[in-house]
Amino acid sequence: YGGQDDTKKGFIGNQDFFLAGMTDGADLIGWFFQFAFAATAATIVAGTVAERCKFEAYLCYSLMLTGFVYPVIVHSIWSTSGFLSAFNGDPAFGCGMHDFAGSGVVHMTGGITALIAAKILGPRIGRFYDADGNELPEPHDFPPHSVALQVLGTFILWVGWYGFNPGSTLGISPAGYSDVCALAAVTTTIAAASGSVSAMFTDMFMHRRQTGETAYDITMCMNGALSGLVGITAGCSVVAPWGAFVIGIIAGWAYIFWSNLLVKLKIDDAVDAIPVHFGNGIWGCIAVGLFAEPSRVETAYSAHGHYGVLYGGDGKLLLVQICGILWIIGWVSAIMTPYFHLLNMLGLFRVDALDEEVGLDISHHKGAAYDLSGPTDDAKEAFELSTSQRKVEVPEPA
Repeated sequence: YGGQDDTKKGFIGNQDFFLAGMTDGADLIGWFFQFAFAATAATIVAGTVAERCKFEAYLCYSLMLTGFVYPVIVHSIWSTSGFLSAFNGDPAFGCGMHDFAGSGVVHMTGGITALIAAKILGPRIGRFYDADGNELPEPHDFPPHSVALQVLGTFILWVGWYGFNPGSTLGISPAGYSDVCALAAVTTTIAAASGSVSAMFTDMFMHRRQTGETAYDITMCMNGALSGLVGITAGCSVVAPWGAFVIGIIAGWAYIFWSNLLVKLKIDDAVDAIPVHFGNGIWGCIAVGLFAEPSRVETAYSAHGHYGVLYGGDGKLLLVQICGILWIIGWVSAIMTPYFHLLNMLGLFRVDALDEEVGLDISHHKGAAYDLSGPTDDAKEAFELSTSQRKVEVPEPA
């Protein structure tokens, strides 16, 4: 990633390896900021391949993704030397790609990696096929072990997003920075809320049309919120609040579309991370080309004269956003596809069928995550005997 020179264009950094020579506070906090984003991209993949991926594979792909894939993407789009960067002295198409907090840089990178991994790894046992390899009439759903923890995790992510989106302002005191930060906080909130409502109620209407019954899916509600958050991440600093609302609504629909598409393609995503991050990462990048408001673009970036199509823009911003999407898909696919195939060939990717059936907590991590065994029969008998001996018999009145 290292190497900042707005007079040059490239796609890969060439200095500051292993933090060599970096002593300035701004440089160090910049490394920490990028570390958080890189780790986020890696964790997206972990959810998709859960319940059948070896721990060694987690370590291997996390190293490759954070060390060699993400840094190139982020240099290309966020570094002043990047060939798609809006901060270069001569930006692509006169404006460069506008991805304020990482719909493409972070979420698409993790999402397309997860898609490649899930395709090569294959589905969980019993998801689409029975024990004999015959296709099931309907895909088998694996219910979550705790909806309460799912909801809690979603809200933790939602609150954390205020560190990513408003935090991507990278400052608060310089003129205009507080305005950008405040707008990012508002648009992030609106898009998350509208995405949650959009996904849940759309799913409810679809379910009622199919079955005649009305039911509200909490998973749809939670993943819809995350979809809205991913969708607004690229444009949180340049869209109006009404635009954030529309982006969130469409993000909920995009999530449902991608989730259903994966099922049709028999690609098993344990937590629907691909629809949330890849599908809505694409939508978030495109949304900037549609909804970027001129005055807000000038505040967050510069007065380059290229804005959203809905504001009379010439389409160049939308075009560079699409180029960025294609670049991210191309680079990640070129590196991670052969890498996952190599892990698979070496037997480092998927656990044995028996290990998967027993569960990875027991087979790979020295025990179950939850102790559900309860007391032994001997302990129960001893307790019952103890309680019976403590009973006081009250004589009946004469």
